[in-house]
Amino acid sequence: METKTKTAPASERPSDPKELQRLINETLWKACDSFRGAFDPSEYKNYVLTFMFLKYLSDVWRDTKEKLEQQYPDPELVARKLKRERFVLPPECTYEYLFQHRRADNIGELIDKALTHIEDENQAKLENVFRGISFNSEKLGQTKDRNRRLENLIGDFSDPILDFRPSVLGTKWDFIGNAYMYLIERFASDAGKKGGEFFTPHEVSVLLAKLLAPRAGARICDPTCGSGSLLITVAEEVKDAKGLPSPDFSLYGQDSNGDTWALCKLNMFLHGMDSARVEWGDTINNPRLIEGDHLMTFDVVVANPPFSLDKWGEAAAAADTYKRFTRGVPPKSKGDFAFILHMVDTAAEGTGKVGVIVPHGVLFRGGREQLIRRKLIEENLLDAVIGLPGNLFYGTTIPAAILLFNKAKTTTDVLFIEASREYQQEKRQNHLREQDIARIVRTFQAFRSEEKYATRATLAQIRENDFNLNITRYVDTFQEEPPVDLKAVQQRIDELEKELVKVKGEMAGYLKELGLN
Repeated sequence: METKTKTAPASERPSDPKELQRLINETLWKACDSFRGAFDPSEYKNYVLTFMFLKYLSDVWRDTKEKLEQQYPDPELVARKLKRERFVLPPECTYEYLFQHRRADNIGELIDKALTHIEDENQAKLENVFRGISFNSEKLGQTKDRNRRLENLIGDFSDPILDFRPSVLGTKWDFIGNAYMYLIERFASDAGKKGGEFFTPHEVSVLLAKLLAPRAGARICDPTCGSGSLLITVAEEVKDAKGLPSPDFSLYGQDSNGDTWALCKLNMFLHGMDSARVEWGDTINNPRLIEGDHLMTFDVVVANPPFSLDKWGEAAAAADTYKRFTRGVPPKSKGDFAFILHMVDTAAEGTGKVGVIVPHGVLFRGGREQLIRRKLIEENLLDAVIGLPGNLFYGTTIPAAILLFNKAKTTTDVLFIEASREYQQEKRQNHLREQDIARIVRTFQAFRSEEKYATRATLAQIRENDFNLNITRYVDTFQEEPPVDLKAVQQRIDELEKELVKVKGEMAGYLKELGLN
């Protein structure tokens, strides 16, 4: 007999989608308690996110199956129609099946088999995405502890708030995609330094998306895509000719970390973007986004690459098959320009735009990096340099900058924006506010100087600075101290001296009374 999980009555579910989203997020985060203390958040995130994905597939499949059964009395017809759905879910892969067997001695093995069958039945979209995870692993503890943790995890997902069926949640609000992004960001925050490897803070992703302003029909790529949050945010900013959101785009990404690549594939699927092409491999040493014998090109290329990556592949760069380093080979211990050059070369000629997050050293370091900077600027590719506040990113407190390149520039000038002083300061991490993002975007779109905030610099000015892009060389942020009223200061000194004489007199009187003077 199949065990049914509970469904929350409509009256118990908030009608406000924001409030319901908050409850879903909080309930999912609470489900992580099954693993806390057992091992590092950077590890157990894969288990929670994978199981959430399985629960989502199961609930959508259950909804679809029940609707078809109500519509068609013939079981064979229902089975044929189910095979033509977006994905296929065998009976032993459903959440209900696992819930029924949650106390089985081999529950970890049952979950692993379910994931394998899901991959087998949906190879075009989900091949290999679960290959790096095992719910039967000793990472989760010895058998008894592992089974207890998995039983608790399965039980947590029976909470009625986590009923992901479209007939329950509706389709106007992306509860599941939002919840997945929420969890990834919380895991990144908890993981500290490791968190920056797979997640870009959402407000920074929004800023990049608005600066690049992708249009309908765009091919968009993130060559260091991590869990896909930045790529998805840019896609959600795509607008048609009337300025309305458009689903007309194609997404491409690559990441060198297999576990992170899998998270990105699941993230794309949950956001309804499962046609995205996401490759696993080292973008610099093994680019996988290829057309014929050339690198693919894109309308928008965006990335938050690892800062100053050591041993990025300098030895083989001079002989690069795709000739990405004709402007120069970056130093062995600083891979920033390796990613920049790759991104510039994969931006489509005449239309392509690039947005990349970099450490400030990229703006002014000498040697090979200075020569590469000079060539990019003299080719009139650099559009803007934007300074960001410190402590925005997971894993580092240093301030970063955004470089924007444009292969359709209409001026040789470069806009410098000093936006590092406007942010929301918080204990663990700073954040860009909506007004901070709006001001940066507004200033960039206007492409003009603004006192103490932005400077439109000419090529001659940049050449005069020896192609040093340090923002303070162009944007004067010096604030004069208010003039000092010397007469008022002297008057205050006189008053204090009089008060001091009075206090000394009183102290002498007290000491005399006590026989101490």
